[in-house]
Amino acid sequence: MIRTPLRPLARILQARQRGENPDHIERENLRLRIEAMRDTARARAESRLLVMAGVFLAGFVLIGAQMALLAATEPMAPTPGRTEAISSERADILDRNGRVLATNLTTHALYAETRHMVDPVRAARELGAIFPDIDAARLERQFTDPNRRFVWVRARLSPEQRQAVHDIGEPGLMFGQRKMRIYPNGTLAAHVLGGASFGEQGVRAAEVIGVAGVEHHFDERLRDPALLDRPLQLSLDMTIQAVVTEVLSSGMRMLGARGASAVIMDPHSGEVIALVSLPDFDPNNRPPPPTEGEPADSVLFNRAVQGYYELGSVMKSFTVAQALDDGMLTPDTMVDTRSPMQVGRFRISDFRNYGPQLSATDVIVRSSNVGTARLAQQIGPQSQRDFLDKLGFLSGVPVELAETLRARPLLPGNWSELSAMTISYGHGLTTSPLQLAAGYSTLVNGGYLVTPTLERQPGRGVGEQVISERTSAQMRYMLHQVVERGTASFARIPGYAVGGKTGSADKPKASGGGYYEGKVLATFVGAFPMDNPRYVIAVTLDEPEDTTGSEPRRTAGWTAVPVTGEIVRRIAPLLDLRPRPASEIEQAMQNALAAAR
Repeated sequence: MIRTPLRPLARILQARQRGENPDHIERENLRLRIEAMRDTARARAESRLLVMAGVFLAGFVLIGAQMALLAATEPMAPTPGRTEAISSERADILDRNGRVLATNLTTHALYAETRHMVDPVRAARELGAIFPDIDAARLERQFTDPNRRFVWVRARLSPEQRQAVHDIGEPGLMFGQRKMRIYPNGTLAAHVLGGASFGEQGVRAAEVIGVAGVEHHFDERLRDPALLDRPLQLSLDMTIQAVVTEVLSSGMRMLGARGASAVIMDPHSGEVIALVSLPDFDPNNRPPPPTEGEPADSVLFNRAVQGYYELGSVMKSFTVAQALDDGMLTPDTMVDTRSPMQVGRFRISDFRNYGPQLSATDVIVRSSNVGTARLAQQIGPQSQRDFLDKLGFLSGVPVELAETLRARPLLPGNWSELSAMTISYGHGLTTSPLQLAAGYSTLVNGGYLVTPTLERQPGRGVGEQVISERTSAQMRYMLHQVVERGTASFARIPGYAVGGKTGSADKPKASGGGYYEGKVLATFVGAFPMDNPRYVIAVTLDEPEDTTGSEPRRTAGWTAVPVTGEIVRRIAPLLDLRPRPASEIEQAMQNALAAAR
């Protein structure tokens, strides 16, 4: 803005020439300037008032429209909690044949809004009668507390319980719909499924989260909104799982065992067909984790995956396989088995005296500690360690179960020659039944590494080859001989070529070191049909005892082997394996051995 000078020079000079007072010019210009500033300020104020009036008018219009909208809708009672952000959806879990293992069921929660209650004392008393585990006196105090407006009563109700609460007729008792996880098969595959529970909870929704097993491992995938219509398919076959559970449970009771486990897997893909741990539990009502005692004493403990044990003579197969693969011997090579074997101040002996020597095949068939220890001496500690490391025995099993995260084998601090010799026949190194099944899969499938999986993965291949096809064929023949004429003769099933190895390990004490007297872990691990293995099976019994004879018998040949034989007899037809004549089986095994020589 250009201002006019209060005393313009030209007008001042003209005024002086005319004899006028120049101050009149300054006063006039000052008056005009003040009037112009006043007019500008008034115009600005009027503009601001118009803008503010427009803003207030728009606000009143919006508020009025919102009030009209609320007046036109149905009234709703306010609900506590953040329900709009809680998703209770979770994808189903199926077995390999599409049968439902876990799904969701719509149920209701029970809560109370105390300001709406008519007779809180009666309501508390009636609820105590419906739910015996509820403290009715405590509930009455909560209902009558003037400072409480909201009380959780029950996270989930059965239809019968909901109807009983409804019949109380108390308007302050309200129901909130929610989803809960249901396992229609009860205890079947409990340790695989694990279980689920409520996470974040609101009145009308509750988050369902996995707490163990595959439910926990695949939690994000099962809750992913984009995958809710795509069920998670496991590798388990529930028919096989049910049969294995039934036979194993019967064997456990007959032999008085404290616990048992069984694993059946495909040695070519690593898919686990059945995984059983006993005793088990119902994931629909999962018990709380133990706060005292040994973890293995809890029903939640998964013996097939978390149970790392010294499993005894089942480890001899890996020593013999390494010696075969290194070219140190053939199945017919004679091995020194003179017993006892003195190593420093330690003595290694066999269960029976097998004479001065046995063939490599008979070292496995007769289960000679001395013969296996001699082979371990020749192999050497470092070579043995490297071989077992390649097979995965020095690390945990990467299977899709939350319980595997903390389960690790116990290794010798100093892998000495003596350690190598004791490890060769199953002492000094712990392993789990699932890890053992994976190792035997490598022995019989042509020598390829196998990673166990509980997820259905058609076309899944094996890993790198760690032993030759020839060694694998020789091991299949030798393991078949263990069943035909060795320590596992009770696993001989007419029409089926079964092979495997027994293991009877003294049970270590929970504390203080040493081993229990007369307590063993009995194991049998093998495959069938042995000329072309399609399945590997591992069965372990904790403290079994056969009392049918004149004295108790605890070794695997009398305990784990008969149970395994019954499992194979029951499931082989279900797995579409037809029985064959004994002559055909023998010829197939001889042909396989001849091709491997």
